[in-house]
Amino acid sequence: MPDITLTNVTKNYAGHGNAAVEGLNLTIADGEFMCLLGPSGCGKTTTLRMIAGLEHLSDGEIAIGDKLVDSVPASAFVPPEKRGLGLVFQSYALWPHMTVERNIDFGLRLRKLPEAERRAKVNDVMEKLRIRDYASRYPAQLSGGQQQRVALARMLAVNPGILLLDEPLSNLDAALRLEMRAELRRLHEEFRTTIVFVTHDQWEAMTLATTIAVMNGGRLQQVGAPDDIYSRPVNRFVAEFIGNPPINMISLDGTPDGDGFGARLSESLDLTGAASIGLRPEEISLSETSNAVPLGALRLESIMPTGGSWIIELSFGSERLFHSTHSRPTAKPGDMISCFARGEGLYLFDAAGQRFDTTEIRAPSAAHPAGTERPALLLA
Repeated sequence: MPDITLTNVTKNYAGHGNAAVEGLNLTIADGEFMCLLGPSGCGKTTTLRMIAGLEHLSDGEIAIGDKLVDSVPASAFVPPEKRGLGLVFQSYALWPHMTVERNIDFGLRLRKLPEAERRAKVNDVMEKLRIRDYASRYPAQLSGGQQQRVALARMLAVNPGILLLDEPLSNLDAALRLEMRAELRRLHEEFRTTIVFVTHDQWEAMTLATTIAVMNGGRLQQVGAPDDIYSRPVNRFVAEFIGNPPINMISLDGTPDGDGFGARLSESLDLTGAASIGLRPEEISLSETSNAVPLGALRLESIMPTGGSWIIELSFGSERLFHSTHSRPTAKPGDMISCFARGEGLYLFDAAGQRFDTTEIRAPSAAHPAGTERPALLLA
């Protein structure tokens, strides 16, 4: 299938002051697993429904390859059933009176495929989704994960070039969600179908997607590979939305004074123009590392085990920082610990919340004390 291109797409609903989606420009490449990620009400589901043809645009246009499927300027609209798309919702919408085999066979019957071809396609997709043993069961006799597989099988049987998934895993428990994430990754690698997946779950997006589009307030914030979104957030919203535990955000008021975290960092770094500093929890170190920024002695407030890792709450006066580690802590609540910030997880944001474009900030060393020339602490 060709690329999907959204150009200046806007969607307004009558009676709502703000646009549900505003000025969206996005390209979804052939064979890509694109996750539309953001909080509730950010416009991600509306975007998916516009691609599907279930919502009309208020402005802009959508093209699949060189074919316009919806265009306000050109007054063009291709109905959903003629777009060659497969759509799976939160509710799987299986026919309750049909067996698994007949549910999967349904779309092929509508297309009037010969019986032998239908049977071959249905058997093939049931084998790949590991639901062959459930062929004669009805939806009510299946678990949530099994129903999810049937809904996917029904779509894959008709071989859509593009598969649209609207939070399809949200009704599953944690174990089934993990299992189905692995299943979706495997299916994408095997079928190479273009997938557009809507979710508010950042870990779902990080583990599934080849590309993530982060949205907020109807506007696109950032598009990139999962590592890029996490390691190089373009603004404060993306930095705070991605990450668990979330990024530590240290606010600055002009030139920091006093003896808080901002003041300590300002002694070590050039913070000119910064209104806030973001520090990833895993980039706090409880021992000195090369080119690290000292945070001073902090009080260990609490240790929260999460199974295989620990979240440690640190404090200085009324300020709090959270550190995450995969090493079992040896310190105890109440202990004072010398802490350091590793440069890889430090981000500077201006007053508008945009991350600095600079590629370096500066840290002191024994050979270059504060007030003299400082070596660069490189940031990705």
